[in-house]
Amino acid sequence: MGRYDQPNKFEGNTDSGTNKHEDVFSRAVRAGKRTYFFDVKSTRRGDYYISLTESIKRFGSDGRISFDKHKVFLYKEDFEKFVDGLTESIEYCKAHNVDFIDDVDELSEKTDKQSDEPKEI
Repeated sequence: MGRYDQPNKFEGNTDSGTNKHEDVFSRAVRAGKRTYFFDVKSTRRGDYYISLTESIKRFGSDGRISFDKHKVFLYKEDFEKFVDGLTESIEYCKAHNVDFIDDVDELSEKTDKQSDEPKEI
């Protein structure tokens, strides 16, 4: 099982203190050719921030597989604003896109079932 197959709690740095940012928790969300990684990290001062990575699988003309990655760092002082903006954007999509509403209803049912399952952190 890989690092991003399930939520994990890491037991600390493996870089003998050379890494400034300690991994605390990770969650992978697979979505077709894309995978989104939500990594909670801790600074030396103990503050948490989130590293959000989008990884897209690409196939080269030579048949090789590569991954394009894009990162966003979300700091604790911006968590609430980020959630507000994301929620407002999703609500807009729900209100203005009938097909989207059907997909969200199916997703909500799936998420509700998964939230009832115990999770190890």
